[in-house]
Amino acid sequence: MRAAPLLGIAIVATAFGSAAGAQTPPRPHNVVLFVADGLRSRMVDDSTAPTMAALARAGVALRNSHALFPTFTTANASAMATGHMLGDTGDFSNTIDAGFEVPGAGKSLTPFLESDPVLGDVDEHYSGDYLDEATILKLARDKGYSTATVGKLGPALIFDHTERTGAKTIVVDDLTGSPTGIPLSPEMTARLQAASLPLAAPSRGENGKSGNMATPGTHSANVVQQGYFADVTTRAVLPLFKERDKPFVLVFWSRDPDGTQHNQGDSLNSLVPGINGPTSLAAIRNADDDLARIRSTLSELGLLDSTDIIVTSDHGFSTIAKESRTSSTVKTRFADTPPGHLPFGFVALDLAHALNLPLLDPDDGYKTIADGQHPRLGNGLIGGDRKNPKIVVAANGGSDLIYLPDGDTALAKRVVDVLLAEDYVSGIFVDSKLGKFPGTAALDDIALEGSAVTPLPAIAISFRSFDTICGEPVRCTVEIADTGLQQGQGMHGSFSRADTWNFTAMQGPDFKSQFIDPAPASNADLGRTIAQLMQLSLQDKGKLVGRVLSETLPNGAVPAYTSRVVKSDPAANGLATVIDMQMVGTTRYFDAAGFPGRTVGLSSMGPASATQ
Repeated sequence: MRAAPLLGIAIVATAFGSAAGAQTPPRPHNVVLFVADGLRSRMVDDSTAPTMAALARAGVALRNSHALFPTFTTANASAMATGHMLGDTGDFSNTIDAGFEVPGAGKSLTPFLESDPVLGDVDEHYSGDYLDEATILKLARDKGYSTATVGKLGPALIFDHTERTGAKTIVVDDLTGSPTGIPLSPEMTARLQAASLPLAAPSRGENGKSGNMATPGTHSANVVQQGYFADVTTRAVLPLFKERDKPFVLVFWSRDPDGTQHNQGDSLNSLVPGINGPTSLAAIRNADDDLARIRSTLSELGLLDSTDIIVTSDHGFSTIAKESRTSSTVKTRFADTPPGHLPFGFVALDLAHALNLPLLDPDDGYKTIADGQHPRLGNGLIGGDRKNPKIVVAANGGSDLIYLPDGDTALAKRVVDVLLAEDYVSGIFVDSKLGKFPGTAALDDIALEGSAVTPLPAIAISFRSFDTICGEPVRCTVEIADTGLQQGQGMHGSFSRADTWNFTAMQGPDFKSQFIDPAPASNADLGRTIAQLMQLSLQDKGKLVGRVLSETLPNGAVPAYTSRVVKSDPAANGLATVIDMQMVGTTRYFDAAGFPGRTVGLSSMGPASATQ
């Protein structure tokens, strides 16, 4: 009988903590989020990435981690930055239909988002915030913490993209020191000068050379540019944060191994070694070395014991294939494409051909594409005119987005029929407002329908993947890719487990030691977890949110998780889109999806192989 009065007293004490003598929460520890772009989970060991391997052993190893599909950089950066899935952030891929002609992208309707000017234009168009969700760096600086984001152009800025003065959050990326970059504050300028560091970031140099169909790409990791970013971090940013003596959040976005794996010249027109050659391995070590430098500096400054380090990657990676037996494009000669290979923009070209509609290039003055030509960046406007296209194709790599501005259901059916006939497609996902089509799943099934303010794609397609029979498919996956890069180079974006399985580990005062986490985790979970560590208050607009990885924290229990398979009705040719996922409560984690026999890691229907 006494339980109720005691409960009431407890509630009053909580609600009026100051009167009851409640204590102020302890000062949060610092957080360093280190993102090794494009790092495959199974590539981290003592020989390839010793610092990361050691950190995972000593701290928490998340062996069941996930990138979000489409498995692209800005998309997954938006998830880390906000704790939301892509249906809420609206950053559906690196290249999207922005809904307007973007000045910073040469007035293209289909901008590439890895650009500070483009992100500024898109923000301005969408009431100042195209993600429409607060980021962890914005919330941290609003709370008085020190914040910085350093590294790769595009994803680095996304963590505080609405603050473009450089005065509140330190931003150092590829464009630092240029007229179009985020400016350095007087304080940072003085710090760089005192450390004898340039005020402008270096280019990628040899590492930026991708080659062509007759010339191999780079044989160099991105050592020079990333060395500069590491210098800025260790010799200017961290000493400044030490002197400020406030909690801080630092994001370091390493372009390697991603940039090098894309451009590597070890495997021109050959699927082997693909992205497993010496240049790609050097890129993994380059990222690992940068992490080692940052960790060493934290130790030298006396900050290591008060700093949580989270290491992750935005997505996995695959080797590029450019072969098809069904595409109309392989019968056409293109000046920059080997005979019989798919050209850049093959989806736009195939759709325009099958529907007998004209194709415009939004990245080349909206000119009409003639026979033997392809869109400059793979994107295309099909039918109608520049201002009123019937179809917009955003080419991205291992997957493409298709927009139907008029919401034409009949046209959607025709597009789906064309895609179902192509051997390079593996998985079709359609806006649920357009209805259900045999062979396809819904965008809602993969968390792409939410509160986003940017245009929702009508259709997302993943491309076929297979492996080169190296003994472990996720280490040697090959995917068809809509890209200007060559067969044998590197790409991501598909719904294979090779692209969704990213590396994630963490170590620090707020994490368990020597713990292997078997539960599924995602990049959206990282944003939620960092927010809790830093005592940030998230005011969510959308509902597609990640979860706090409470099992990685002291005394946290591993949550119950289950597996689930979603399968569409089959199309007339028997193809059905299958989704393998895991769930923690209502939070979904997507392992792989596509057509059985065409997607690596589609466990419910057996693995795909080179012979299928």
